[in-house]
Amino acid sequence: MKFAQPDSQTHSETDAGVPPAEGRTRDSVARLILSSGPMTAAALAERLGLSAAAIRRHLDALVADGLLVEVEPRSSRAPRGRGRPARAYALTDIGRSGFNHAYDDLASTALRYLRETGGETAVRAFADHRARTLADHLGTSVAASRRPPESEVSDGRGTITERVMLIAEALTDEGYLANVEHAGSGLQICQHHCPVAHVAAEFPELCEAETRALAEVLGSNVQRLATIARGDGVCTTHVPTTAVPKSEVKSEVVVKKDPLQVTSSQPGRPA
Repeated sequence: MKFAQPDSQTHSETDAGVPPAEGRTRDSVARLILSSGPMTAAALAERLGLSAAAIRRHLDALVADGLLVEVEPRSSRAPRGRGRPARAYALTDIGRSGFNHAYDDLASTALRYLRETGGETAVRAFADHRARTLADHLGTSVAASRRPPESEVSDGRGTITERVMLIAEALTDEGYLANVEHAGSGLQICQHHCPVAHVAAEFPELCEAETRALAEVLGSNVQRLATIARGDGVCTTHVPTTAVPKSEVKSEVVVKKDPLQVTSSQPGRPA
């Protein structure tokens, strides 16, 4: 599902009494948080070229409208000085609803009908079909865009770092607004938007299937740390960059509710 462009009137512009210029600025704030994840007022002001007072005014209005919520900022490597810690702002479910959720009700209704008529087995079969389709799309994108291997040892499909970067680009093309961050001994694929978040909140099988698809394309064990569907600000998947012996890459899929742990189905399709 592609990421839909916003309607000509979104969020604040539809509120009576809000000047068009301010409405556009607030839409820019919401879109920047959508694409980057939770951000502090200072970071938003710098990115948008606004004064501290102006950004605070817009943030207060968006919070009052229920579109943003204050959250703890992501941990920073740099030590903070004394004083009140900076707060970050994240989109609420209402805030996300303006970005490509037009078919949520239809999809949820269809899956409920599938569950009622075919049981949980039918829902899992649909989720597995979606995983195979996503894996095919991502695999095709990675194969078409593969760059020459860098300093890491390649397994013939490019280095694990290269594949993670290419998958993030492919996920963005699919509407997930993904980027990659370094974390300890691995990498994290951070998806700042989920086109099916509202549906996946009711049917977590979709998140599990998506994680299996990532494991298959990467040919590596992956761990889903957070999902937008479960109320987190970003869907985060950890990918270890240390080499895993082929004998230790199991064909089974192991799923845990918190966090989701999936081992690659290599070779072949997800189980």
